Amino acid sequence: MTERLDGPPDPRGDDGDAVAAGSSPGPRTPSAESASDPATGTTPDATGNASDASAGSGTGAAAPPAVPSVATAGPAAPAAAGTPKAPRLGPSPVMAVLFLLPGVVLLGAMVIYPIVYSVFRSLYDAGGENFVGAENYATIFQDASTLTTIRNNLIWVVVAPLLVTTLGLIFAVLTERIRWATAFKLIVFMPMAVSLMASGVIFRLVYEQDPDRGVANAVLSSVRGVFGSGESYPDARPRENDQSPVTAAQGAVVTKGSAKPGQAVLLPLVGVKPADLASAATARPASPGPGELAGTVWFDFTQGGGGQANQVDGTEKGLAGMTVEAVRGGPGGEVAATAVTEADGTFRLTGLSAGDYTLRLPRSNFEASFNGLSWLGPALITPAIIGAFVWVWAGFAMVLIAAGLSAIPRDALEAARIDGATEWQVFRRITVPLLSPVLLVVFVTMIINTLKVFDLVFVIAPGSVQPQANVIALEMWRVSFGGGGNQGLGSALAIFLLVLVLPFMILNIRRFRRDNQ
Repeated sequence: MTERLDGPPDPRGDDGDAVAAGSSPGPRTPSAESASDPATGTTPDATGNASDASAGSGTGAAAPPAVPSVATAGPAAPAAAGTPKAPRLGPSPVMAVLFLLPGVVLLGAMVIYPIVYSVFRSLYDAGGENFVGAENYATIFQDASTLTTIRNNLIWVVVAPLLVTTLGLIFAVLTERIRWATAFKLIVFMPMAVSLMASGVIFRLVYEQDPDRGVANAVLSSVRGVFGSGESYPDARPRENDQSPVTAAQGAVVTKGSAKPGQAVLLPLVGVKPADLASAATARPASPGPGELAGTVWFDFTQGGGGQANQVDGTEKGLAGMTVEAVRGGPGGEVAATAVTEADGTFRLTGLSAGDYTLRLPRSNFEASFNGLSWLGPALITPAIIGAFVWVWAGFAMVLIAAGLSAIPRDALEAARIDGATEWQVFRRITVPLLSPVLLVVFVTMIINTLKVFDLVFVIAPGSVQPQANVIALEMWRVSFGGGGNQGLGSALAIFLLVLVLPFMILNIRRFRRDNQ
């Protein structure tokens, strides 16, 4: 049936050759043989012109067989035509340059030009008139103040990034195990919403030495008050006359005579500021019991005049919280009993055997009370500022590490727990190694931030201790604009800081590219 409708298959494969030649399939056309005119005996040639089938008969030569024509879907392509170019995707190069030009101009004006000019300016003196070459760079490593800045920056680079990364890791792990994790993250991350200048002002108040104003010393004073040994009166002293029953001895106060159990002893003192006794109770004499040494330690002064020396008068104040020791064998002997004065200044020494005792108020009663640490002093200023830096950036580290922690496959953690690993082993051998890329990014970012730190040091450190807390960025500003007036050395410090920061920036960029690939 197929042969009747379509004709016999062409043994020469004309259709296949046509398709192979690039023609698209279409309706079949009559071949050259079937298209010949029986009346004239002519057949159309390949160009559609009629040709005489017996054109060469007059010469006696046989006519060559006619080549059948092949139908195509369109005009034949030129033989020498090359491969057509693919159409361009995206904007033209001119359009791309127009869009990139504003960014390139800003980058050049705000980044490239300042760097080039700083390199150029660092080769000149303070006024910019005389060429000095590398003299400014040599000054960085010879001047004592700049060497202090390098030492401080080294402390910052070693301590601050490690603390921030460690606290961020701890906070990120805790947020997975506590309730109200969102509120906890919000509180820890909140300092990131505060500028570094404002954070410096906050911590300048936190580190105030007066416990009534500084939060840090208020906390320390409260803890010491709970575990401390009582009150102290640094200004108290005995009267300097022969009638006084007590005298000073090597920072302590001792009785001039000895006492036996069952006696009452008076220990009068003067020199206490009335403001320190505003809430003190009225002193009263003590009545010893059998085998006891009792007495009173009080402020022997009556405001407005009156009263008798070495006697407890009605309006005089007791000295509470003072330690009293009963010493056997003189002021330097063995301590037999100890007591602490009550609010009214009275005390009782019990458990004493018969004999003579000297009563002593040890020197600890007269040492200045704990008034907080000098956070803003030369010794603690750098650790104090690093603490403020950690407070600001711990939330940033926590958020990044928490994001990496959420991407850790839970099946690895559960498999380790099923195998019998403890939580510490899971954390140390699985969680931390899988988080190492994130931890490295956080650590390197913190190194860059510590090398550039300026605001916190400038605001927190008082002017008197800024030389001890100085860092490279602050020294660069101080030398150039803060009164130094040496922009040559300031430019050299800026280039030196750029050289320190650049390797860490390149490391971070390569890490980001590797992660994106």
